[in-house]
Amino acid sequence: MPTYARAPMSFVKGEGVWLEADDGRRYMDLGAGIAVNSLGHANPVLIEALTEQASKIWHLSNLYEIGPQGELADRLVEATFADTVFFTNSGTEACELAVKMARKHHHDKGAPERVEIVTFEGCFHGRSSAAIAASGAEKMVGGFGPVLGGFVQVPWADHDALRAAVTDRTAAVLIEPVMGEGGIKVVPDHCLKGLRDLCDETGALLVFDEVQCGVGRTGKLFAHEWAGVSPDAMMVAKGIGGGFPIGAVLATEAAASGMVVGTHGSTYGGNPLACAVGAKVVEIIDDEEFLGHVRRVGGRLRQRLEGLVASHPKVFAGVRGSGLMLGLESRVPAGDFVKKGFEAGVMLVPAAEDVLRLLPPLNITEDEVDAAAALIDEAANLMEEAAK
Repeated sequence: MPTYARAPMSFVKGEGVWLEADDGRRYMDLGAGIAVNSLGHANPVLIEALTEQASKIWHLSNLYEIGPQGELADRLVEATFADTVFFTNSGTEACELAVKMARKHHHDKGAPERVEIVTFEGCFHGRSSAAIAASGAEKMVGGFGPVLGGFVQVPWADHDALRAAVTDRTAAVLIEPVMGEGGIKVVPDHCLKGLRDLCDETGALLVFDEVQCGVGRTGKLFAHEWAGVSPDAMMVAKGIGGGFPIGAVLATEAAASGMVVGTHGSTYGGNPLACAVGAKVVEIIDDEEFLGHVRRVGGRLRQRLEGLVASHPKVFAGVRGSGLMLGLESRVPAGDFVKKGFEAGVMLVPAAEDVLRLLPPLNITEDEVDAAAALIDEAANLMEEAAK
């Protein structure tokens, strides 16, 4: 179905941060499949993990114990706030479960009226019926009515509106610690702490969507760690599979108390192939030396981008983001700049507010960061020439 405005390029091979098109041209991929290829293209360690598992068992129903699933769940529980994990195939499926979990939690505690999920304007939690209802934006819900009820959107950074929206009907507050599709907006640490306090005060669950900003992307294993707070539940996907489809909901035992036998399920969720790869990804990224590398190269990339803003004031307005989840604020339509990037041999991802997302593999090197800045500089020159 023609639901994608695809770029006229087809790739046949990838290695690290580079992609090769069918015409032989090489491109630096600073989108990483939208924060998915967390360890780059064709990572040999992940290939080994996948092929080793593929030679044993591809699929088992969740009617049985799945060894790699248990290993990955144990790793995530050990590394995070969570007591329990449910594996899905995507971030959208994780959103569906998070919504069900929050409502079932309150239902089983004797408050079935607590069904509302408070979200924030500009958010993106996927494209299922629940996820588009969480967004509430016309571009997401238009034509897909009736829209699933029980979602309340509040303006970004409007604390009074937020407090007014959280009532005795609120099941949960759902937020991305770093908004991705919405334009690389970082929720300040004190705001995440305030949300934790508000949820504790009102009995609402706090749910973080770390599908895009998690798994090392900001220089911590998960972005909320910078604020020193923990959610009751968290959605994860994208980078945790390093390119293999997998998602998850992590939760405390209390938050997940309503999810008992028969309340949820998945045919493919937590399959051996995905979990074998995911376990290796987490093993690599959940390492202080590796996360230190992300912070170091993220700082270098930000410095290079700030230099580009100074060099091209008619093209760029500023830099936002954290770690290796950075956004270049563009004074020209982001889609137009992405096309100039293709001409220069660099791939960027547009977001809301004409922000150009940079989400490179987390193992990008300092030399590759410098090369990336040079290619973006070339693209900016092409944009300026086109404007003459």
